[in-house]
Amino acid sequence: MRRREFMGACAGAAVTAAAGGVPATATSLLPDSAAETNGAPFTLTVMLWTVYRDLPFPQRLEKVAEAGYHAVELVDEFKNWKTQDFADARRKKRELGIEFDGTCGVWIPLPDATQRDAFLKALRDFIPTMHELECTRLIMQTGNNVSGLSHEEMHANCVETLKRGGDIAAENKIDLLVENIDPEENPKYFLTHSAEGFDIVRSVGNPHVKFLYDFFHEQISAGNLIAKLEKNLDLIDLVHIADVPGRHHPGTGEINYSNIFRKLAELHYSRYVAMEFHPLGDPVKELREARELAISSARSAHAARSFKSGRNHESA
Repeated sequence: MRRREFMGACAGAAVTAAAGGVPATATSLLPDSAAETNGAPFTLTVMLWTVYRDLPFPQRLEKVAEAGYHAVELVDEFKNWKTQDFADARRKKRELGIEFDGTCGVWIPLPDATQRDAFLKALRDFIPTMHELECTRLIMQTGNNVSGLSHEEMHANCVETLKRGGDIAAENKIDLLVENIDPEENPKYFLTHSAEGFDIVRSVGNPHVKFLYDFFHEQISAGNLIAKLEKNLDLIDLVHIADVPGRHHPGTGEINYSNIFRKLAELHYSRYVAMEFHPLGDPVKELREARELAISSARSAHAARSFKSGRNHESA
């Protein structure tokens, strides 16, 4: 199932009430966050829609924690939640040492100026839900092309809408993250190349509007992943990880994720790296392996810098 299909079909799972206090098993599920900071400046997270969709929400969080992660990103798992459900979810994530580092939730298209007021209203209306989730980062999709408008007009409309949305984000201390989607997944989608996404975010010029660089989508659309990462690092607040083809875990396809994780560490990228892949087998095992690859690759970059620094000092 692709994410856009999931978004249209899924209904939020109800959260069961968490038991009082911290259960004895919770300690064993807490992630080794210290390992991520030892040579890996970034924070690893999981896009939750990709794993354990048949389990209740609390158990899904437990599985992510078991795999060693302390952050997840949401789509609309919370769509049918009541006030108590949000409270139970907050309790559960604290029990497991997990944060909700990002969520989707506003689906009004950006390229259509006639929809701008509706977008701004939807954004304002969704902010209370973000507060309930204790989440400050909203993942934005541009939506599809608009019939009758040129590409340049749609580009300009995206910029103007995000300028207005960025003001609302700044007022409410949240961030908007604009995402690219490849044309194979959605031929009608407006923003299919990250290069244009970076141009849009740069034109908006608001620190509360950033870019979600999805390596899976960009590899299909254009490739040349690392060069664009280096050139636009200041605009990136989140990267998404999956291999091509198939959207499976790193190492199953054509993207050299060892090099990408090393480059992220070399560039001192200190924000979020999200696993958004379809497991082929045991999700916990594959998430652990992906985490270990990211950390070991980042550590190798750290070790190489230390060695080079030592050699320079010695030669001096």
